[in-house]
Amino acid sequence: MSKFSLKINGKTLEVDVDDSTPMLWVLRDHLNLVGTKYGCGIAQCGACTVHLGDNAIRSCQLPVSSVGDQEITTIEGLSENGDHPVQKAWLEIDVPQCGYCQAGQIMSATALLKRNPSPSDEEIETAMNGNICRCGTYVRIKKAIKMAVSETQNA
Repeated sequence: MSKFSLKINGKTLEVDVDDSTPMLWVLRDHLNLVGTKYGCGIAQCGACTVHLGDNAIRSCQLPVSSVGDQEITTIEGLSENGDHPVQKAWLEIDVPQCGYCQAGQIMSATALLKRNPSPSDEEIETAMNGNICRCGTYVRIKKAIKMAVSETQNA
C-alpha cells in the first residue's frame, strides 16, 4: 500500500492504496465518487471516463500511480449545480434513457468542446467513438453536443 495525494475536482484528497489500483476503484470505493461507472473494465465502453488534465481518459485502466500531480475531474466536479452547458443540453434534449453511460458520455463531450469549441459532425463522432450507449441514444447525444456548442457560442 502507498499513500497518494490526488487533485480531484479542485480538492486534494489522500488515499492509501496499492500502486496498481485503477483510478475507477479509487474514485468509487475509496473516495465515494460513484458518478463514474464501471462498464467493461478494459477501457472499451467509456462508462468510466473522467478528465485527466483536459483529456478524457478511461479510469478503469489508469493506475493510481500514473496520475502524479495531474488534476482529475469526475462528473461530480464538472459543475457544482449541474449547469455546465453540456449537462444542460443533455437535459434539454432528454438524452438519457437508462442513464448508465451518460456520465462517461458527458465527460467525453466536455473534453471535446474544451479543445475544440466548434466541432464538425465528423469530429463529434470521432471524439465520441468508443463511448457505448446500449440504449442507442447516439442521435440525441450528437444533438445535445451541438446544442452545447450553440449555447457556449451565444453566451
